[in-house]
Amino acid sequence: MSKRDNPRLWEGREQNARGGKNKRSEHQIGKNGRLQKESKTAKPEGRGGSFSRGKAAGDAPRRTAVDPASRAARSDRPVSRQVHSERPAEDFELNPNLIIGRNPVMEAIKAGRSIDKILMQKDAEGSAKKIASMARDARVQIQYVDKIVLDKMCPGRPHQGVAAFAAAKAYADLDDILASASYAGEDPLLVLLDGLEDPHNLGAVLRSCDGAGAHGVVIPSRRAVGLTETVAKASAGAIEYVPVAKVGNLGLCIDKLKERGLWIAAVDMDGENYSDAPLTGPLALVIGGEGQGVSQTVRAKADYIVSIPMRGRVNSLNASNAAAILLYEVDRQRRLEARKAQAEEAPEDAE
Repeated sequence: MSKRDNPRLWEGREQNARGGKNKRSEHQIGKNGRLQKESKTAKPEGRGGSFSRGKAAGDAPRRTAVDPASRAARSDRPVSRQVHSERPAEDFELNPNLIIGRNPVMEAIKAGRSIDKILMQKDAEGSAKKIASMARDARVQIQYVDKIVLDKMCPGRPHQGVAAFAAAKAYADLDDILASASYAGEDPLLVLLDGLEDPHNLGAVLRSCDGAGAHGVVIPSRRAVGLTETVAKASAGAIEYVPVAKVGNLGLCIDKLKERGLWIAAVDMDGENYSDAPLTGPLALVIGGEGQGVSQTVRAKADYIVSIPMRGRVNSLNASNAAAILLYEVDRQRRLEARKAQAEEAPEDAE
């Protein structure tokens, strides 16, 4: 007799299909014909939480064949999971005043846009040389860097070996600043920043200039911060009201201001107490950069040196703080002088 014709085998299969207990092992037989072990005791909680084996903990759902019609219906449902962009995070943080590419930089120079600095790849050829020549004619600083520097600055962008930092606001002309003071009938008051590199300091200086009534700020074109977006934010809007001039040589600018009748007062150590110094009349205050202060060349050209006395253990103030103190001292002395002039004219008017 073959196994197919054995009635005992068929009887066992029918019993497994109906479910029940296996007579030999006393194990529960499910409707699928497989043995179901009885759960004895649940295991204690582990790192992932409590769990138990067998029917008491619940069997994991088994994967079954999916009907093609139902799968097509589910494909129309909206997908709730978050879709991540393939663009790198740096793309969303690009400097809004950054000009990328050879043609855009070339057109910005032709249009006369205020540019603080041009970054150019060291081994750039072709039109890059023409851009360098145009930048030199426009007196724009060029910094030659490796390709990796431009790649990090312009992630995923075709920079073509050239990028430029445009100013957040157009620079003013020094003669125009002096003319505006003359038009207002006031003695000009300027702030010359010698090598200031922190954009937050420059923004704070512009804010103090606006509050104290200064007519403008002068910065050098090299080794100094320009009118960046950070400066605009730190100025709290003062960048729109205080004109900033950029000069190639601060020493020559001082000579020009002296010819126009301005006195030059450099703020540095070992000078006269600022409250005793005469700060009235046409004046230009020179504030040094972080750490180094006023350079020796500029200090030698100053008419006199003023200092802020320090009573604590720190021997100097922040550049923007020093500028604020001196600017309001100038304002105080000018107001006092105006009152004295009014007092002297009052008796003559009474007579």
